Amino acid sequence: MLQYDLVIIGGGPAGLSAADSAREMGIKSILILERDNKLGGILNQCIHTGFGLHTFKEELTGPEYAARYIDKIQEKEIEYKVSAMVINITRDKQVTVMEKGAGLITIQAKAIILAMGCRERPRGALNIPGYRPAGIYSAGTAQYFVNIEGVMPGKEIVILGSGDIGLIMARRLTLEGADVKCVAEIMPKSGGLRRNIVQCLEDFDIPLKLSHTVTYIHGKERIEGVTLSKVDENLEPVSGTEEFIPCDTLLLSVGLIPENELSKKLGLSMDERTKGPVVTKEMETMLSGVFACGNVVHVHDLADNVSKEAKKAGISAARYILEEKI
Repeated sequence: MLQYDLVIIGGGPAGLSAADSAREMGIKSILILERDNKLGGILNQCIHTGFGLHTFKEELTGPEYAARYIDKIQEKEIEYKVSAMVINITRDKQVTVMEKGAGLITIQAKAIILAMGCRERPRGALNIPGYRPAGIYSAGTAQYFVNIEGVMPGKEIVILGSGDIGLIMARRLTLEGADVKCVAEIMPKSGGLRRNIVQCLEDFDIPLKLSHTVTYIHGKERIEGVTLSKVDENLEPVSGTEEFIPCDTLLLSVGLIPENELSKKLGLSMDERTKGPVVTKEMETMLSGVFACGNVVHVHDLADNVSKEAKKAGISAARYILEEKI
């Protein structure tokens, strides 16, 4: 069994920042576990600018922001494993990992930081009537296709939900030559940052239809269009307001959920409001020596805020380990 003082689950902005601050506090034995094949997390596919204004006092793209932290990790010789999926954690801090090329390994930690990030709500959470045709994607999946794989999901796009990733993809797809018909938002105001509404929609004359939602998906093999309807104050569709919009792609940007399967397996107390674990001011969960930070605790608007919170978690975990050693 491998032994480490600190095991960090997740190699995105939260995990990297937490590792950096723990090393600064003098913790030598640190291991970052990342299920993807490289460090950086979701930042690797976020090629737009807007990152780093608070942390580095300059505007960076997602990969540039991640690279700053990855450089720190490598300079400080902090150990990490990629293509390493954590499948279980016990309450006595044993971590079971499936690592590509190595198989199943078990690691005993003195402290653990949960930094698994968040995931998008799927179509199944929406209950939109219609068949299950091809051409329906989460906005993050479409972002991965375009920015990482170099593949367009479609040519005529409707986006449901005005979260930041949906707004950013409206601009990205337009720049790649797609016709983004509109962004529909069920709430009376957008959930995205004001700067994204201006830079991603208004600057490109893409309509934002507030208090509207998709009430039917047309097409059997491939999506052929959607019916949009206005909603009332109870978010119920208003009869007679239906509008058919032809499209070959529907992107869903309907919110993010903290990635907390491991937290629940551990039996941590969960916050019903944030959907993340309950934490103290020091970012410690209700289980002594297990800390959590970033989007796994609650969904943040800015990566800079994730890094700031993770720095605190790294410092707190280091203090816990140092006191344990004494």
